[in-house]
Amino acid sequence: MRIIGGKYKGTALASLGKGDASAHLRPTSDRVRESLFNLLAHGDYPSIEGTRVLDLFAGTGALGFEALSRGAARALFVDDGAKSRALVRQNIDTLRVIGQTKLYRRDATKMGENRGDPYDLVFLDPPYGKGLGEKALMSCMAGGWLADNALVIWEENSAVTPPKGFAMLDQRKYGDTVISVLQRVAG
Repeated sequence: MRIIGGKYKGTALASLGKGDASAHLRPTSDRVRESLFNLLAHGDYPSIEGTRVLDLFAGTGALGFEALSRGAARALFVDDGAKSRALVRQNIDTLRVIGQTKLYRRDATKMGENRGDPYDLVFLDPPYGKGLGEKALMSCMAGGWLADNALVIWEENSAVTPPKGFAMLDQRKYGDTVISVLQRVAG
């Protein structure tokens, strides 16, 4: 895995190695990340430049780090797995972005109250087929984590239906991965 574009383009991210079977890590492939960021860059979406990014079920953090490489101002990585957090920490060190990042050990479906500014761009990559994506979004809404009109990139193994408070902007299938682009709507 590597950063696909931006100022850290080509930088290798931490390897899963033999991985941790209990962690169920399934990083977004370079090909899918490249397609996703091309869609964001060339579609009718707000620029990533200067955004605050929330990477839920962060895994290795590849999506959040790609956004930082492309100009995002800050990224918060949320994962409750020890292996995932170790990989995110390693990637923070590799890219030297400690001042732009935070890492929370937290269940993304139980975010609690946000005590800071809300986030503009959310990457949501829950374990496939367990209904955790919608729970995480509802928790983020309840806790004030999402800015008005926040963009949500939701990765699943099948098409999703946007929960109340979100509109579907686009949905694309890449192999066994379905990327849904949602936007928070007033409501």
